[in-house]
Amino acid sequence: MRLLWSFAAAAVLVSPLALAKTGGPSDDEVARRLIAESIASYPGNCPCPYNSARNGSACGRRSAYSKPGGYAPLCYRQDISDEDIARYRQRTGG
Repeated sequence: MRLLWSFAAAAVLVSPLALAKTGGPSDDEVARRLIAESIASYPGNCPCPYNSARNGSACGRRSAYSKPGGYAPLCYRQDISDEDIARYRQRTGG
């Protein structure tokens, strides 16, 4: 019985799906990367409402995201379009 269980476990581990190469990062992962790049490129401390100001308080409405004009950082998944993801994949090859 133990031998049969070992074969069944091995079959699951080496199934074609388990061996298939992933097609790169998911759309959500690309969106996370784009948000991280956007935040990193912002010169101040408050690109997004959820970031912290120098004094440790939440940026909230003081953030660049919350103010019209000027910088427009990407802070949330809904800020990323399918076209943004496609451009990222073209730019990085992934």
